[in-house]
Amino acid sequence: MRYASITSRLADLGSGKWTLHVRARQLKASGADIIELTIGEPDLPPDPALLEECQRAMNAGRYRYSNGRGEPAVVAALTEKYRRRRSGVTKENILCFPGTQTALFAVMFGLAEAGDGVLVGDPLYATYEGVIRSTGAHPVFVPLNPQHGFHMQAEDLEKAVTPECRVLLLNTPHNPTGAVLTPEEIAAIGAVARRHDLWIVCDEVYEELVFDAAFASPFDNPDLAERTVVVSSISKSHAATGFRSGWAVGPAEFTERLLPISETMLFGQQPFIADMTAYALTHEIGTARQMRESYSHRARLTIDGLAGVPGVSVLPPEAGMFALIDVSGTSLSGEAFAWALLEEEGVAVMPGSSFGDTARNFLRVSLTVPDDVIEEACRRIAALALRCTACRERRA
Repeated sequence: MRYASITSRLADLGSGKWTLHVRARQLKASGADIIELTIGEPDLPPDPALLEECQRAMNAGRYRYSNGRGEPAVVAALTEKYRRRRSGVTKENILCFPGTQTALFAVMFGLAEAGDGVLVGDPLYATYEGVIRSTGAHPVFVPLNPQHGFHMQAEDLEKAVTPECRVLLLNTPHNPTGAVLTPEEIAAIGAVARRHDLWIVCDEVYEELVFDAAFASPFDNPDLAERTVVVSSISKSHAATGFRSGWAVGPAEFTERLLPISETMLFGQQPFIADMTAYALTHEIGTARQMRESYSHRARLTIDGLAGVPGVSVLPPEAGMFALIDVSGTSLSGEAFAWALLEEEGVAVMPGSSFGDTARNFLRVSLTVPDDVIEEACRRIAALALRCTACRERRA
């Protein structure tokens, strides 16, 4: 039987990146003592007020068909949110989707097609390459240098641009590195985008989980307004991952052109979830603040827990719910170390290679577990690192 070419383009870009996570779940289900530090699932539940609002809306009959742009209350809430960041935003700039991933998929289909290039930093979130290739476009990787804290540099972007490039996919705060771009870096990156007439698509799902730095966005820069599209959601900011409630915000002409794509894909979000999202965006909810504090603290626990351990070093994140650990000094790749860590020490982490070639000697660890679990995971990581170092010294 024949299949569409998209099935071949995405054949190795789906769940294959999460093989270690799947294996860890299997081991855990069989009774093994596994510490799971793989995925970014907040350990806080959604605020009870959000669940009550969702239930209230369902009881009020808010479970019928919606529309392609979004329910009026959530569109109004998003308009106000982004108007606070940049004047002139109206409901014509908003499109609602079931989560950031769906928003990003639709946005990319509206901007790129076969033969186009999409610039994206490396390391990159595990689904980005699939989203890009699904359109028929191809990724053009921009190395994010650990010496620059994994912040994209305008000169590196300039070197990577090719004539077929149409879109720059940014992610700030960044997953997996936790890097937060500064306004000055964004302005310099934006100048490259203007010079080469690139769209900027910015995934800002970790906007509210910045630790000590200040959040900045190309959306907030008036010089970049006509070429910037933001995608985001309440998944991370409100610990509401399973509700799948996201959006895209961009120029009015862009959203008008994208609307038929959205309507063809989904024709609307669930109204009761839209009502909950509107409530989340218009009320003071403390979930993001609690997560910021706990993830920042756990990042410090990870840094302290592995300080002085030969062969490994932790890169302090500036935001988000992950930390990267450089294991290049152990003589193992990130992939080999991660599998050994699971098999020998019962700790499941994501190999850096799941996020691109630049991160191949790193591990990504999730900070969404209690402090004592983080500390125990560090002890187990240290134990493996010490064995690796001892083996290397014996070979030498």
